[in-house]
Order: sequence, then structure tokens, then C-alpha cells
Amino acid sequence: MADFPALLSGRTNWRREFAAPMRSFLRTEAGSSGVLAAAIVLALLWANLAPGSYDGFWATDLSFELGQHAFGLDLREWINSGLMTLFFLVVGLEARREFDLGDLRDRSRFVLPVLAGISGMAAPVLIYLAFNLGKDTAHGWGVAMSTDTALALGLLALVGRGVPDRVRVFLLTVFVVDDLLALVVIAVVYSENIDLMPLLIAIIAFAVVLVLALLHVRKPWVYVVLGVITWAALLTSGVDPVVAGLAIGLTAPAYSPGREELEQASGLFRVFREQPTPELARSATVGLTAAISPNERLQFLYHPWTSYLIVPLFGLANAGVTIDADFLGRAITSPVTLGILLGYVIGKPVAVTMVSWLLDRFSGGRYGPQVGWAAVVGSGTIAGIGFTVSLLIATIAFDGPELAEAKVGLLAAVVVSAAVTWLVFRAVKLLSPAKKALALLGRAEELVDLVDPVDPELDHVRGPETASVTLVEYGDFECPYCGIAEPVVRDLLHDDDLRYVWRHLPLSDVHPRAQIAAEVAEAAHEQGAFWEMHDLLLSNQENLQPKDLMSYAEQLGLDNQRIHDEVKRHVAAARVARDVESADLSGVSGTPTFFINGQRHYGAYDVETLKAAIKVARARARINQRTG
Repeated sequence: MADFPALLSGRTNWRREFAAPMRSFLRTEAGSSGVLAAAIVLALLWANLAPGSYDGFWATDLSFELGQHAFGLDLREWINSGLMTLFFLVVGLEARREFDLGDLRDRSRFVLPVLAGISGMAAPVLIYLAFNLGKDTAHGWGVAMSTDTALALGLLALVGRGVPDRVRVFLLTVFVVDDLLALVVIAVVYSENIDLMPLLIAIIAFAVVLVLALLHVRKPWVYVVLGVITWAALLTSGVDPVVAGLAIGLTAPAYSPGREELEQASGLFRVFREQPTPELARSATVGLTAAISPNERLQFLYHPWTSYLIVPLFGLANAGVTIDADFLGRAITSPVTLGILLGYVIGKPVAVTMVSWLLDRFSGGRYGPQVGWAAVVGSGTIAGIGFTVSLLIATIAFDGPELAEAKVGLLAAVVVSAAVTWLVFRAVKLLSPAKKALALLGRAEELVDLVDPVDPELDHVRGPETASVTLVEYGDFECPYCGIAEPVVRDLLHDDDLRYVWRHLPLSDVHPRAQIAAEVAEAAHEQGAFWEMHDLLLSNQENLQPKDLMSYAEQLGLDNQRIHDEVKRHVAAARVARDVESADLSGVSGTPTFFINGQRHYGAYDVETLKAAIKVARARARINQRTG
């Protein structure tokens, strides 16, 4: 029996969140921003109501001894240099996923995020140095450069309600570059008194990780041991060890699970079901795990922990600053505070917007942004929210009053940048629907995930051929999730500007009657009754025995003997195989899988979610029609 909670979620069981890592990443970051904001407020209250308690608690030493050797850090250092390594591991994983599966798999699309990321870091640094050049505080220029991914995405969800996911994806690709460069700065600029021998050990350990990854070694404990060695060696060497997390994350490849691998995994499970022994249980577990890429497994494991626990804990340990009238009077005129605040609020949006415009203009649109110009401006303003990495750098570069002033500048930048972003998207909402769509979505073409385009002569199509939106479903007549999706699709078909296409993907390893049901549907097609048979099969998924299939043909008034003969001779097997091959080419491994105007739809397939995706696709199609 299908798992009831999974049925309600609207996702095929084995795919769960693995099918949509980018959407999961965005959702987790947005959801955790509230926890981070609460941690910041709590830190400020704690530091002002009981400053001695706040500083004393986080300065508590935590150490352990092994023989004659002792190793210890205070609580704040364990968080900043220890737990935050896992945060940057997730950053590295997401960067690698974008290269392997995301928009950056088209390498030409990497140009804009790189230049926007670099300029969006350089401009705030220059503004900061304009206030601090020639002063001791100039060393803290790294505080004014990095955007906080979690907090920015979360506040964007709050102040930019209704903004398409494409805007958030564009923003995230810029953030990935931002985070990578920030880690390089930490490793090169803010690491002092380098000890070469431990650094060499760290490099060797990481080289072994690379070799094992290339050899597809799948023993997690080996990577854990090597990761700990790399981290400890970097800490001893004087290089900030959070770099280890980023480097290891970048080694984890991302790929969609293949249908053959999933069939092998289900085969191993069936063997275990027939003879449940410990050996076969382990074999089935290894097979199931191997079907999912290391990148997605690690994100699934660590991302919620880093977003909901580690980053908020980091904020709680570092955001506390004692504020009084005298301090605020000094802070608002301090070159540190002003450099950070103006760098983020002015430098970030101006740099991101100007570089995007110049690149689009001088490349003839080839390297332009994948969103509209209002979205670019809004992305620039929300990028002015810097906290996690910036605060980490501040704790390295400053202490005493300068550290407190840096914290005030960062917190003020969060408030001002969020307010400006709200104004930008509020202004967009006042535009007409057509202008609003253009301002948010732009004219850039989307990457097409569906390898075989729809062919009305070969495909099964419902709806007008002239529709601006085409919804393709790869389905299996015995799959319960396809049964759940069927009433949703019927609801969508009330839209007279939507064309729906069904393609077969019988998962015969888990649904033994799916193949024959598909062939019966094709036999009915030869008698002009494909959709009638399609509807009957999905309405009677638990009754797909041969006698049931023949009764459906009789119910539809079809030639039973002809259908029986055609199915017995597998006349339609090649037609079904054509759909299966197109699914394989498009990276489809589970059912139902939807494509909207050639782009794969990830996540839930309830009415509201699909209607929202169709609305965006229609707006983009109309933009292309007007500018084509």
C-alpha cells in the first residue's frame, strides 16, 4: 500500500526531495531565515540585558585530551571554525549541483553570475576603503563584500511575495559565486602565521578525497575521516578550516537517478523481500543509496541542519552587541559602520545592475540576465543583506569597539536593503500585467529539458494546437501518484489556452501490469478511443488484469478481438518504447513527471502549484510572441 503522507505530498516516493534539489534549497533557505532572524534578536537582547553572561558563555573553553595531547577551542570558535564548515559544505554542494544540473550546465550562463558576483563584492569593498583607507580598520574590508544567502532569500520571500522562482534562481547563482569568492578571501587574506607542514597534510588529504571521488568510492566513513583530517590540519596550519567544507562539497557530483539504476535497486529490494537476511538487507540498502547522487544525499542530510540549527546558532553566538546612546552616536559616524552600510546598500545593487546591463548590451543579449530588469534591480538590492560570512570575517578582522561597529553596520544594512527591495517589487506590482511579466521575467530563452519536442502527429494531445502552454506528463497507468495527478490535470484542462500531452513510462519493475495497460491504450487509439481508455485505466488502477482490460474495451464499444490480437502480438510495444526512450533522454526516472513548455516541473503537482507554473510559462510565451 502506498505511504499515506507521501501521497498527500504529491511526489513519487523514491524521488521525494531528490528530484528537485534547487527548489528544496530555495524553500529551506527561505524557511530558515525566520529562525536566523529570531536568533539575531535573541543575541541582541541577551547582550544588552546580561552582557557579562553573553560574553562569558561563548568564551567557555571546550577541550579534550588524548594521551599527552590536548585540543581545545572556546564555544564561539567551535561554532565559527567547526560547525560553519558544514555550512560551507552545503554551499559547495549547491555550487556543484548548479554546474552539473542547474542553469550553469550551460557554461555561457556562468559569465553573468561570475561578473555580477565579482563586481557585487568589489564595489562595496571600494566604498568601505573610501571611508577607511589609511586607518587600521582598512584591514576589515572583507566584511563589506559577501551576501547572506539564507537571510536574503528568506527576506525576498517576505518582501517580494509573488516573485517567480526564476528570480530566486538567478539570485542564487550570483550568491554561489559570492560565497566561493568570500571563502577564497578568508583563506588567503584572513589566515595568518601559516604553518606549511599541516597545510601540506591538508592538501594531501584533500587530494585523496579527489581521487576517491573520481574512482566512485562510496564508503562515507572514508570521506568523514579524510574531511576531519583536512579540517584539523587547516586549523593547525593557520588557514581558516571552513575552506575544507567548501572544497569537499565541490567534489560531490550531482546527477539525476537513472531508470536502470532504479530498476536494479528495486530488484535488490524484491530479492530481500523474498528472503529477508542481513546480507540482502545491506545489499538492498547500498543499491538504493547508490541510485541517488552523492551531492543530493549530502544536501538532504546536512542542508536542514545547517539552515535551521548551525547558521542560527552562529548568529546567536556572534550577533550580540551592547548598544547604548553613546555607542550609537559613535557608530553612526564610524567609518567602519558607514563603509559597511553604504557598501551594501549602494555598492551591491549598483554593481549587480550595471554589470548585468553592460554585459547584456555589449554581448548583444548573449550573456544577459535570465530575468527582467526589475528582477535584476531587486536582486541587487536584496544582495545588500550581508550577515553570516561577513560576521565571520568581522570576528577575524576586528575586536573591541570596531567589532561592535561592524555588527551595527551589518544589521543596519539588513534592514535598509530589505526595505529598498520591498519598494522595488511594490513598484513592479503597480504595472500592467504585461509590463509586470516583462519586468520580472525578461526576454531570455529558457533552457529546454524536454529532449523530444511534442509532435501532434505522434503524441497523444488534448487541447487546442494553438495553445501557448503545453503540459507534458510521463505517466504509468498503475502508478498511484499518476492516479492522484489525474483529477488535477482534468481541472487544468478547463483552461482553453493549455495543451496536454500524455507519454508512457511504464515502470514494469514495480508495476507489472503497466506495460500491458499502455499497449491496450495504444490499441484503443487505433480505434479512435485513446483518451477514453486513458481515463478508464487511471480510474481503475487496481483492476488492470487482462479480463479487466477487455471489459473496458467492451464498455467503450471497441473491437475486443482486434485489441486482444494486437496486445498479444505486442503491436504497440515499439510505440510505448519510443516514449520510454524519450523519457530516458530527458532524464525522467519516475512518474508522474511533468514538463511545462519544455521545462521540467519540480516539486508538488497540486492544482495551485501547477497553475502558478503554467501562469509563469504563459507570461513568458506571450513575451516571446511580442518580441519574436
